[in-house]
Amino acid sequence: MGDKAVITCALNGVLTDPKQHNVPVTPEQMAREAKAAFDAGASIMHVHLRQQEPNKGHLPSWDVGVSKEIQQAIREACPGVIINHTTGTSGPKYQGALDCVRETRPEIAACNAGSLNYLKVKADNTWAWPPMMFDNAVEKVQDYLDVMKEAGTIPEFECFDVGIVRCVGMYRQTGMYSGPLEYNFVMGVASGMPADPELLPILLKLKLPEAHWQVTAIGRVEIWPLHQRCADLGGHLRTGLEDTFYLADGTKVTSNGQLVEAIAACARRAGREIASPAEARQIFGTRH
Repeated sequence: MGDKAVITCALNGVLTDPKQHNVPVTPEQMAREAKAAFDAGASIMHVHLRQQEPNKGHLPSWDVGVSKEIQQAIREACPGVIINHTTGTSGPKYQGALDCVRETRPEIAACNAGSLNYLKVKADNTWAWPPMMFDNAVEKVQDYLDVMKEAGTIPEFECFDVGIVRCVGMYRQTGMYSGPLEYNFVMGVASGMPADPELLPILLKLKLPEAHWQVTAIGRVEIWPLHQRCADLGGHLRTGLEDTFYLADGTKVTSNGQLVEAIAACARRAGREIASPAEARQIFGTRH
């Protein structure tokens, strides 16, 4: 089972506007999209929460009740599915994210492992959005790790840059965290690591040897060679409407299921089978 590929589907993300893109917002929509991804081979659903009021679906939410409703709807639609909960916040106010993990106890939660100037420049050489700091100081990381330990939740260490990969080893070395290790190499953010397949061997040298790893590839058609290299090198796989709207041939998708079908094909081209939810739980050591 060691060579089986676990597929995570990132269902909706935090920035995508449902008025512009076909991203799910309500529990019913989340469950429907999760079922499409589940049927295509995804065992893990990475969820972001949106405000549920009319015309507010583009705004994030940290309402514990919304989190519970969405998780319940997804679990009912996808028997045995693993939930991976977002926690990403900028600024000093992140109690809502802590509360969601503590109260809902997802099997996995994102743990952003370091800070990044989150930048992008448009073709006219102006900022795509006001430059912002995605701040994840050590004290903030520790708060998340403490809550995840309390909840029985495994952290997935989100690494947006090479130095952040190295920080994870320091968290282990100093005793901040001692449980199962999962790295998520986030590649394709303009001010972070590029979506370059040639970078993967370097990242694999920098991660702790016993750790599981996957790639989040953000972009358009250019990301698919990176997914294939990840599959070839034995990594686990992630895609979804949070990360891209495009297949390798330039087709714009309308559902997460189409993206999961395409990434499952990457695994099969690498000679690997797709892990079932039960196998994914065994690989990652999550609760059953």
